[in-house]
Amino acid sequence: MKLSTRSEYACLALIDLTQHRVEGFIPAAAIAERQEVPRQYLEQILLILKRGGYVRSRRGSGGGYRLARDPAAISMAEVIRLLDGALAPVESVSRYFYEPTPISRNPALLDVFREIRDFVSDKMERTSFADLAGD
Repeated sequence: MKLSTRSEYACLALIDLTQHRVEGFIPAAAIAERQEVPRQYLEQILLILKRGGYVRSRRGSGGGYRLARDPAAISMAEVIRLLDGALAPVESVSRYFYEPTPISRNPALLDVFREIRDFVSDKMERTSFADLAGD
């Protein structure tokens, strides 16, 4: 599994919103500056997170983005799946995005990749954005 830049920036944005949630709506420009992320790219990512139900937005003066859910209830796994799809190293061991691959023919390889999938997905499922923000 390799995270896309989009997922990395989404994680940084959600951590930032967690750390600054008492401030209300945070402008995308402020998040982009603090996290050193290109603002326009971040705005596209924030729209995906909004459609996914992770953030809310408000336009105008005092507008910006804020978390739509408690950061302790948002796992890394669900956000990465939203942006990148499967957490499994190959589709033939994916729980949510299964597709046959050449290694499907070898049970020993499948077992190894399932163990890798389980370790990665379990760790990400147990890690919330509250954890990542130090809350």
